[in-house]
Amino acid sequence: MNVDPPSLELAPKAKRPAGEPCCEPVVYPDIERDQARRMAAIAKALGDPVRLQLVDVLRTHAGKVCVCELVPLFDLAQPTVSHHLKVLRDAGIVGSERQGLWAYYFVIPDALAELAGWLG
Repeated sequence: MNVDPPSLELAPKAKRPAGEPCCEPVVYPDIERDQARRMAAIAKALGDPVRLQLVDVLRTHAGKVCVCELVPLFDLAQPTVSHHLKVLRDAGIVGSERQGLWAYYFVIPDALAELAGWLG
């Protein structure tokens, strides 16, 4: 038994005036633009596996760690590890303190709280 599909009437295409939305949004963002920019910068900094591991090491250590102690953990040269740490520092995730020739790094308390709260 063959059944014909229902016939649908198509409305003629009409161009809507510029700036007029096609429909009303169903939901609106709960996050303000400035807050989204801050959290995006943090997420971007954490978007590299080495940087994520660096934060994990610093977070787990819960103290100040010399860059010379971090280099052997990765198959990277010291300048590359320092670059990753600079990206994390610029994003406000880690802080550093110089002692002589060496820099010591630590996770800034509550640096990830805003992002974690939004994700949770």
